[in-house]
Amino acid sequence: MAEITYKPIGVVHSPFKEPEGIPIQAAAANNVDGTVELFSEYAGGLKDLEGFSHIILIYHFHLSRVAPLMVRPYMDSEMHGVFAIRGPGRPNPIGMSVVRLVRIEENILYIQDVDVVDGTPLLDIKPYVPEFDVRKVEKIGWLEKNVHKLSKTKADDRFMK
Repeated sequence: MAEITYKPIGVVHSPFKEPEGIPIQAAAANNVDGTVELFSEYAGGLKDLEGFSHIILIYHFHLSRVAPLMVRPYMDSEMHGVFAIRGPGRPNPIGMSVVRLVRIEENILYIQDVDVVDGTPLLDIKPYVPEFDVRKVEKIGWLEKNVHKLSKTKADDRFMK
């Protein structure tokens, strides 16, 4: 299969200057303000986005290293397969966060609930639509006994270069 290459469309800005200590999911980053600086050549693609209260940011974990296939995630002391966790160290270091869209001014998106390191390259933006994106789930694997730790768990350097 041919290699796939992506070009960033913008940069995420946040108060987090390094990965250590940031919330590990957007759901734990309540009211953390940030911005998305969309490169000017993509600004035309923002038409009608302001009609959505939440957006999905898809980005490149530029500071993470490729993790082994078995890793110890932030909220557990046991090893799990990399595809059973949501950490940044992955074969393809792609991240996603659902954030609140506050407003758009030209090519700048003002957002809240951001859990992304300042300077993170943005790959795409999609509108969040509950009817498309929310599913009733029956099980959440190993997180069942650990999900209560989300609001208190912060990132450390285990996945960083």
